[in-house]
Amino acid sequence: MSNIEDIVDALDKKISKVLQNNDVLKETNLKLSQEQAQYHSTIKNQELEIKAWKDKYNTLKMANTILGSDEDKRETKLKINALIREIDHCIGQLSE
Repeated sequence: MSNIEDIVDALDKKISKVLQNNDVLKETNLKLSQEQAQYHSTIKNQELEIKAWKDKYNTLKMANTILGSDEDKRETKLKINALIREIDHCIGQLSE
């Protein structure tokens, strides 16, 4: 009988350890999931910030070309012509 009781006690201890480890792993998993969500949020914010900086860069580049920097005169002329065509197209649609 004592042998069976020893086996049951050992089994009970092992089950208890497994349950404790399971609880610890669940807590760790929850913490990691929260960190992952936080990192995803940070990444989205950084992507939005990068997009905003790219837009600002393009706006600044356009302003520099309009101001007549020698490097981008051709590009400036092309952009101005594109804007004029777009305005003409809008005026044409309003006339109809």
